[in-house]
Amino acid sequence: MFNFTGLPPLALYIHIPWCVRKCPYCDFNSHEAPSTLPEFEYVDAMLRDLEQDLPLVWGRAITSIFIGGGTPSLFSAEALDRLFSGLRARLKLLPDIEITLEANPGTVEVGKFRDFRALGINRLSIGVQSFNDTQLKALGRIHGAREAIAAAEAAHAAGFSDFNLDLMHGLPGQSVADGEADMRQAIALKPSHLSYYQLTLEPNTWFYNHPPSLPDDEHLADIEEAGQALLAGAGYAQYEVSAYAQPGQRCAHNLNYWEYGDYLGIGAGAHGKITLPAEQRILRRARIKNPRDYQASAGTPAAYSEEHPKPVDAAFEFMLNALRLKQGFAPYLFQERAGIPLSRIQTALQQAEKEGLLEWSIQRIAASPHGWRYLNDLMQHFLPEE
Repeated sequence: MFNFTGLPPLALYIHIPWCVRKCPYCDFNSHEAPSTLPEFEYVDAMLRDLEQDLPLVWGRAITSIFIGGGTPSLFSAEALDRLFSGLRARLKLLPDIEITLEANPGTVEVGKFRDFRALGINRLSIGVQSFNDTQLKALGRIHGAREAIAAAEAAHAAGFSDFNLDLMHGLPGQSVADGEADMRQAIALKPSHLSYYQLTLEPNTWFYNHPPSLPDDEHLADIEEAGQALLAGAGYAQYEVSAYAQPGQRCAHNLNYWEYGDYLGIGAGAHGKITLPAEQRILRRARIKNPRDYQASAGTPAAYSEEHPKPVDAAFEFMLNALRLKQGFAPYLFQERAGIPLSRIQTALQQAEKEGLLEWSIQRIAASPHGWRYLNDLMQHFLPEE
């Protein structure tokens, strides 16, 4: 039985599923774009979709919006203006709301970024992945190093003081020197935030079925540690497993996920999580993935499936997310967000602490330096019993 002690923040995720071309490592819900994007039809479908979730969140303010994909920067400013007009008519947006748009370097120019900024979008996340033309080609990216640099420069020119660069390491044929060169170039572009993560071979991707030759574990560790040293030297603090930020520039939207906040999800393949204290339950909704089917069914129950996590599942989900944060979490958040007393996992906490994987005090619960290195081992302590 759940017993929530408060409502978490509420965010909004918007999924735009089209890309110029599907990358061989990508396992997100993305589809090759048709010659003419159905921008306005898709926006109208998302607004119909949103309306059926509104009764679940009456009176609650939206703290952040993230537009992901796919490649949302394929959409025109006119289509996004229609979207934001619809959102503002239906939702209460906080005055200082963070609004992020994902962009790929091959699909942007300064004029488009300026139009996005004028709409109220105040943060960009640019998927550069690398500044090495050979490795970009191996990754199946449609841009080269020159376009990646130009995209970051365009963000500055358009007035974005807050933007993220996505940078991968452990790429096919990558050396430590290659990784350092990528990181130095990324830092030179002065993003406020960097997402720095290892290329992994995910099921249902081309790379999973046709794996490229990747650096071995020793070289992977050397590449990552070299990149982290450069980040630290440039003033980027690691606050999550793959997230690094300048002071005051952490991503509010992603922090909400990691602290087990609530979020609406609209668009093909989008997921949402809503806490319902009056009903003592958590509701998860997942939208259907195919864009055409989604547009046809948006606004009806046929557009989504539902799940209702049990308390034991919510407890594990909370720990799985919150322990990714370097700072950990305040103990009171566990019952507020997971809906059960912290005492329910006290034995697991004590055992993880005894093994040196966890640090536990009145103020915070966090992975120890040893636990941070072996997060998978730490998470095993909180798995639901069969």
